[in-house]
Amino acid sequence: MTRLMVGALALSVVLAACGDAGLLDGVGDRTRAYAQGDATTTTVVAVVAGTGDEGLIGATAVEWFNDDLPNEMTGTPEQVIRGVWERELNSRFVQSSRSEISTAMPTIAFPDLVPETVRWITSQLVYDETTGGLDPDISAAFGMWTSDPYQSNSARLGVLRVGQAAADLLAARSEIVPIIVPDGISLGWTEAGHRYELFCRSNISEELCIDIANSAVALSGLLP
Repeated sequence: MTRLMVGALALSVVLAACGDAGLLDGVGDRTRAYAQGDATTTTVVAVVAGTGDEGLIGATAVEWFNDDLPNEMTGTPEQVIRGVWERELNSRFVQSSRSEISTAMPTIAFPDLVPETVRWITSQLVYDETTGGLDPDISAAFGMWTSDPYQSNSARLGVLRVGQAAADLLAARSEIVPIIVPDGISLGWTEAGHRYELFCRSNISEELCIDIANSAVALSGLLP
């Protein structure tokens, strides 16, 4: 069995067990108290790419929900991971800024392009509650929203979850494996020591979802 087939099988098991609800589980409002943002802000951004009638905009052109945290952590990856965990609010999904996540996971990537209707991006580090370290299965999670986050699940167009890749999948980017799940499609791939799962709702085409995945760049290059 090839490495790609093994990866696809593993991803299939995960997605079959969770579907849309599982992909979105925990990416939530229990730690929302630390996030800042004006829900009434209206933003107009330029479409820079797309597929057919669907457009894409730059991820840096939208609001990142957690970039104004009042106690943003700095330091080494270990210091940031520990500091973010110490502010958790009864959830292992802890709201975290772009800077904190890129420090805690230096090789993590995020799409440079997102659907044109996205106006907010949420971002979290995800922990193993027993150890207080990052969960190897899901270490970071991101949500793409058309309006103020956590007010309505229908406003969440996409979710990206990032975990650790198997030891033999640490270098070059693998092929993208698409899997149909309830309410949308999920794309899976590995690169630079991480395993990525990008969920796109059914109103986003598979072609556009793949364009989003293919636009992934180092998160450190998307810092404000």
